[in-house]
Amino acid sequence: MDVLYFAWVRERIGIPREAVETKASTVMDLVDELRGREERYAAAFADISALRVAVDQQLTDFDTPLAGAREVAFFPPMTGG
Repeated sequence: MDVLYFAWVRERIGIPREAVETKASTVMDLVDELRGREERYAAAFADISALRVAVDQQLTDFDTPLAGAREVAFFPPMTGG
């Protein structure tokens, strides 16, 4: 699946997107897998309360199942202005 990173998440990880082979069943499982990769991922996902997630371009929660998902995107909360 494609995993996309936006704003400061992208800055901490150092790439805007990557193809990820995963056995994760939920978004949170994917986050746990990514955290375990190396320090830059651990830093990016240290506080998931500061993150939002979209699965196949639909805003969702971290307990969302990933079965059949093609894309997961992580980004900070959107602000108006």
